[in-house]
Amino acid sequence: MSRRRSTPTIHRWSRPLIGGIALLGAVLTAYLTISHQLGKGVACPTEGCDIVLNSPYATVFGLPLSLFGFVAYAGMAILAVTPLWVNNPEQKELRQKLESWSWLLLFAGAIAMTVFSGYLMYLLSAQIKVLCLYCIASACFSVLMLVLTIVGRDWPDVGNLVFTAIVVGIVTLVGTLGIYGISTGNTGSSGPGINVTTNSTAAEIGLAQHLNQIGAKMYGAYWCSHCLDQKQLFGKQAVKQIPYVECDPNGANPQPEACQAAKIQSYPTWEINGQFYKGAQPLPELAKISSYQGSKDFQNQL
Repeated sequence: MSRRRSTPTIHRWSRPLIGGIALLGAVLTAYLTISHQLGKGVACPTEGCDIVLNSPYATVFGLPLSLFGFVAYAGMAILAVTPLWVNNPEQKELRQKLESWSWLLLFAGAIAMTVFSGYLMYLLSAQIKVLCLYCIASACFSVLMLVLTIVGRDWPDVGNLVFTAIVVGIVTLVGTLGIYGISTGNTGSSGPGINVTTNSTAAEIGLAQHLNQIGAKMYGAYWCSHCLDQKQLFGKQAVKQIPYVECDPNGANPQPEACQAAKIQSYPTWEINGQFYKGAQPLPELAKISSYQGSKDFQNQL
């Protein structure tokens, strides 16, 4: 009499584990997306998280990258748990089909997310050069899901699995390079005023001149979306008189040494009368903290 082969523990728990990891990733990316849309910083022990979220790499086709991450994680979670919902013995054949197709889709999705996360890790270390714990966590989630899809079942055709991994990996990498080439190809060096579309009134011009006269400084980077928001508040006439300090070595007239000396970790950061103020500031607030006495009839709002 033959004994029935028991199901390995990892095979029984692989789908719930993948679903749980994907759910964590969905929560994380949802939080980052909401924070990005509200223009708020994120809770992070290092300033690198905000720098990454304000970089040109954090937006694809005008949408936050974290939104695409949320969709990917949500899709992985659905693929992982859907077959588990089919418990009726009469639907055994349906469950087997769902498991077969969803495993292959889970594997392809995990490969794509791992390759994409690997490219983001390269950007983090070689281009942005900051520590972002959220980015690292997301990359770890992707790798864990890939490992679980590989060991979570007996794959009948390893050759087909390897072929799928190669094709999906190449397509993902080429697509990633193409997307970022399009999205960031026009973010070259730019000084204050470039890409600013709003107009200035006498109030904005007066405030900019006042800030310049008292030695205030706005530290930023040419690719920083919140820096552009700040410049938009001043308008294209006044922005030319903002005491702007470019922190990125690739920007126009860069002064990275000045930013390092001031210990600037997030953009924009204002230095006014020896005090530092992080983030884009409403013009009335800048007028208040700088003791500006001129017209406060500002027309642009955050």
